[in-house]
Amino acid sequence: MKAVAYRQPLPISHPDSLLDLTLPDPQAAGRDLLVRVEAVSVNPVDTKVRAGSAPAAGQAKVIGWDAVGTVEAVGDQVTFFKPGDRVWYAGDITRPGSNAELQLVDERIVGHAPRSIPAAQAAALPLTAITAWELLFDRLRVAPGTEGSLLIIGAAGGVGSILTQLARRLTKLTVVGTASRPETQAWLRELGAHHVIDHHQPLLPQLQAAGVPQVNAVAGLTHTQSYYTQIVEALAPQGQLALIDDFKEPLDVTAMKRKSLSLHWELMFTRPMMQTPDMHKQHELLDEVARLIDAGTLRSTLGEHFGTINAANLKRAHAFIESGKARGKVVLESF
Repeated sequence: MKAVAYRQPLPISHPDSLLDLTLPDPQAAGRDLLVRVEAVSVNPVDTKVRAGSAPAAGQAKVIGWDAVGTVEAVGDQVTFFKPGDRVWYAGDITRPGSNAELQLVDERIVGHAPRSIPAAQAAALPLTAITAWELLFDRLRVAPGTEGSLLIIGAAGGVGSILTQLARRLTKLTVVGTASRPETQAWLRELGAHHVIDHHQPLLPQLQAAGVPQVNAVAGLTHTQSYYTQIVEALAPQGQLALIDDFKEPLDVTAMKRKSLSLHWELMFTRPMMQTPDMHKQHELLDEVARLIDAGTLRSTLGEHFGTINAANLKRAHAFIESGKARGKVVLESF
């Protein structure tokens, strides 16, 4: 099969940072599906793994954690799918990724793809939809009728773009998103944010000017440590902070004590990595997100289409993600 991979971690500007290769076709067994990939998207995790995770000696590493495709074959323990089914998923960071013609993926983290949108639009969603859904409903334990307010820091990115929609369409929360450029602020308003504020300016005065004295929950999607003091200030007593990004220095959680604030981590790879008993929840939530898309409740967060899946186009996509200027998701289609 054709694939895009790397043999050593390198800056994306290096000619060998990503390579067009031919690799052996994988074979389905157990609960695995063998999927022919139609479209993928590129996430920040792709760039982080490429830059920092070395393959085994003499091996090439295939990355990519978003895909839409068709089931070609199934393992002998598969019960949710059959050959010919159109599926979507984010996969498992411990296994070969989706930047290949064929990929093995456990059926318990795979959903039936939405029928109403093309592959490129669907590929923009699995990883971010899982992350946003788990953050909102599993970590923060928001119920459909929950009232209050949610501040989303970095709301115009991939996770923020779908989290904004989920919070606005499926809950009664007042949704406040942060974005600094006119085009990203307009994007958030299109997606349903009640208020949009600039994360380059102090947060609390802007919240108060919007009629939100304090917020009940914060979703820290990027540079959370830089905003941590402001987040603690903006949260109401007994509020919650859920976050997904990495820290360069330890976080001083004692600052949260006075208000009895709580802290929640979200990593959508936890269930497949740890083979948790509720791993099938990702199958269920992807089926539900597909239903909501087909019903017109949610929309794709596709921002940029970078052409076909090859090393040159994936290098451009990685560089764009690393620039921090992406709005929504970057997608590529077939080989």
